[in-house]
Amino acid sequence: MTAQTSTTHEDHKPTLTVAQGIALIFGTNIGAGILSLPYAARNGGFLALVIALAVAGTLTTISMLYVAETSLRTKEPLQLSGLAERYLGQWGRWLVFVAIMINSIGALIAYAGGSGRILNDILGVPSTVGTLLFFILGSFVMYKGLHTTGMIEGLITIGMALIIFSLCGWTFIGPGISAGNLLILHPFFIVPIMNLAVFTFLAQYVVPELARGLNRTNPKAIPTAIVGGMVATGFTLALVPFAALGLLGVEVSEVVTLSWGESLGSVAYYLANIFALLAMFTSFVAIGFTAMRNVMDIGHWEEHSSRRVLALGLTVLPPLIVSVLGLLGFVSALSYAGGFAGAIMSVIPVALLHASRKRGDVEPVYKVTWQGHISIQVILIAVYFVAFLYSIAAIVGLLPTGWA
Repeated sequence: MTAQTSTTHEDHKPTLTVAQGIALIFGTNIGAGILSLPYAARNGGFLALVIALAVAGTLTTISMLYVAETSLRTKEPLQLSGLAERYLGQWGRWLVFVAIMINSIGALIAYAGGSGRILNDILGVPSTVGTLLFFILGSFVMYKGLHTTGMIEGLITIGMALIIFSLCGWTFIGPGISAGNLLILHPFFIVPIMNLAVFTFLAQYVVPELARGLNRTNPKAIPTAIVGGMVATGFTLALVPFAALGLLGVEVSEVVTLSWGESLGSVAYYLANIFALLAMFTSFVAIGFTAMRNVMDIGHWEEHSSRRVLALGLTVLPPLIVSVLGLLGFVSALSYAGGFAGAIMSVIPVALLHASRKRGDVEPVYKVTWQGHISIQVILIAVYFVAFLYSIAAIVGLLPTGWA
């Protein structure tokens, strides 16, 4: 399905279908995180990973629903930094902007390095050339806007699903998996896994785009799209490590498709790495587009002004430069981004929900119910704060053995 557009000035606002909304959430989440989860879980075991995914996924979904209600209470179609400025003032505006950019730059650094490595592996082009090609194509889609982003996300998501289910089926029917590799639980390692799990689900900042796209066509479906996208994300994030760890045990590579594909043969190897490339691309486009829009919001720039190119450059050039210079590793970039951005993104949706209920413009068609209970808000903030402390400890070298 494709989003509908009209020719009148009023109808130039972008729209999304429910399926495209689900694909936007799914595509944002299914990126570099899924490729590094098996490696991050190798010490704690698959069961530790499932616990981390369940906790991080549930809490993030709830916080996304907070952002959805806030967006629906606001007449102007603002990004998350704009919503924070509207309801929390300048401190909220800049705090959210910093969180989004840290998360985005961390993610795009990982995609730059990962895409170059994969294109070098399957096409033989130099890694730097592969990274540049990846960034150029992704930047073009970002520049074209929400309609193109939603359409591309939907198409690629279908291809990703076909590939991943083929690889998992190939693993189960072919060499098979070992139950002994999966029935492992070392609770001590749940904390470092949680830090990466937080990153893989950190999609609150795309909710305003989702609300913006669905609000004119089917606003009541916004929570359905959020929950649907997150459930699909959680299932896929568990399925890939289930197959990879079940087959390989602790012998997984940092980018799982490399070792997973090699163990299944040459055809599977190429399929696995095409999946990895598509996963990085959908996430690159969704995260990059949202970051670009937030740069425009923070500068109060018109969406289709000449400064759109400048916003695009400010979004993609810093991570590209860091990656080319080789300053951060793949998993490290994701973990640091998840920890720092997660701490901020745990507090802001809670504050936005309370403030928008007092000073919102309109009565929303959707309101959170039990998900807004104070006990859930406390747990949400506490879990993300632990992830933040983990990132600080990692940087200063205070992590226990095996957590790094």
